[in-house]
Amino acid sequence: MSIQAGLVGLPNVGKSTLFNALTKSSIPAENYPFCTIDPHVAITEVPDQRVGKLQQIYGSQKIIPAQVTFVDIAGLVKGAASGEGLGNQFLSHIRTVDLILHVLRCFEDPNITHSGPDDEIDPIGDYDIIISELMLKDLESVTKRQEKVQKLIKASQNKPKERAELEAEQKILANIYRALDEGDSQKVRAIVTESGIKTISLLCAKNFLIIANIGEHELEDDAYLNNKYYQALVDKFGTERVIPISAKIEYELSQLSDEEAQEMMNMMGVRERSLDTIIRKSYENLGLITFFTCGPKEIHAWPITKGKTVRQAAGEIHSDLERGFICAEVFNYQDLLEFGSESKLKEVGKIRREGQDYIVQDGDIIHVRFNV
Repeated sequence: MSIQAGLVGLPNVGKSTLFNALTKSSIPAENYPFCTIDPHVAITEVPDQRVGKLQQIYGSQKIIPAQVTFVDIAGLVKGAASGEGLGNQFLSHIRTVDLILHVLRCFEDPNITHSGPDDEIDPIGDYDIIISELMLKDLESVTKRQEKVQKLIKASQNKPKERAELEAEQKILANIYRALDEGDSQKVRAIVTESGIKTISLLCAKNFLIIANIGEHELEDDAYLNNKYYQALVDKFGTERVIPISAKIEYELSQLSDEEAQEMMNMMGVRERSLDTIIRKSYENLGLITFFTCGPKEIHAWPITKGKTVRQAAGEIHSDLERGFICAEVFNYQDLLEFGSESKLKEVGKIRREGQDYIVQDGDIIHVRFNV
């Protein structure tokens, strides 16, 4: 499955530098607004120690890790929803992503201009500007959908089931419109999540994480915990949703060998790369788990949404496997790690034969039997 996370923020907050670090690519990151005009897209591996261990067990020739696509979306400005800057173009790019990563500036540097009011550092104010622009665009989208639904209701006089569904959507749209008009994005998100009624995708209701871009000196021994801007974000969104990073340091680390990067991290007292945290939390926030297909040729990690059946998982590998699904032999990574080989798992009865309704668990290793 294709997974996209979009980096969003005002100009000059460190988005492009972070994107460069995430992808080890090199796009412009100069100190002026709209340096990144078209969205830049890159695929990044999901860190997973299990892949390497599976390769050792099977003696596989290659590994294919799970992947997340990151999109660097050019900086928004106040008025984007009405076309200010390159607003409409930027907002359309946000619509295609599954998860929004709000990159917010939490460092002071007189050499880098800030596009916030009065050039003051205010990450929560920056977030509010972005959300306001997303809600203004959503108001426009909801209004158009309401007009269309009203016409569809009139045309469905002799289709009671279709009419009932449209009338239910009409009520939800009215509730969403009121919440948008009140500027309450949390209420919009709650309405969309709790209603269970399918309607248009809304920008302000998308899943999101907060990337707090701190000063490079604040990484050492968790000094960022005393950063007032970071603390303000934690107070508003909670520690689980806020990821402290220094985009500049992460970019420097991305240019080093693994050994050199680890040495630099040890010197700074950094236990885990912020990039790995971003990728891992993006993966978790989207409700994804990983299953594996394994053999001497390759170890392949497959991302899948929690709650999917083994037949649906087979379809992620190839549509023929889902279409001609018979059954699947399933065992878990932890059992394989404990017993060391598939042959040993068979001896102790740890390999199960599951039908099409089995719900895949994180770490499952699957062999699909099919006939087309």
